[in-house]
Amino acid sequence: MIKVTLGLVMDQRGISSKELAKQIGITPANLSILKTGKARGIRFATLEKICQVLDCQPGDILQYVKDK
Repeated sequence: MIKVTLGLVMDQRGISSKELAKQIGITPANLSILKTGKARGIRFATLEKICQVLDCQPGDILQYVKDK
C-alpha cells in the first residue's frame, strides 16, 4: 500500500493546508483528500507543484509499505 506522509512534510516545512492549496492551485478540500490518503490518484503536475513548494522529492511524501 502507498502511505502518504504529506502532512508530516508540511509540518516540517511550517506550511498550512490552506497556504499549500493556494500555492499549488487546488482546493483545500482536495488537498485534505490527498493528505489523508483517500485519493485514488494524483496528477504528476500536482505532485510536481507540491514538491516545488515544499522543496522535497516525491519519495518524501509517498512511501510504499508492504501489506501485512
